[in-house]
Amino acid sequence: MTESQFMAQIIQLAKLYEWKIYHTHDSRKSEAGWPDLTLLKGRRLIFAELKVGAELTAEQYFWLEDLILTGNEVYLWSPDMWAEIQEVITR
Repeated sequence: MTESQFMAQIIQLAKLYEWKIYHTHDSRKSEAGWPDLTLLKGRRLIFAELKVGAELTAEQYFWLEDLILTGNEVYLWSPDMWAEIQEVITR
């Protein structure tokens, strides 16, 4: 599974549960390391970095670390975590 396919699965599930979804499609001119997906539903705000067979860059690590301090939901997801992802999105 590619990261694009993995992201498409998550987006499909999030849309089914009426989340608003943001993804920077071309990040070359954006700040390095911002999480792959930002999901919003009601008072819940999720930042999710997706990884398929790769490791976090330093920039990704620092963004996730700082976003955790905001009190919002911050996740590092891989395809083997599908059950957890479903639980988070459907609750």
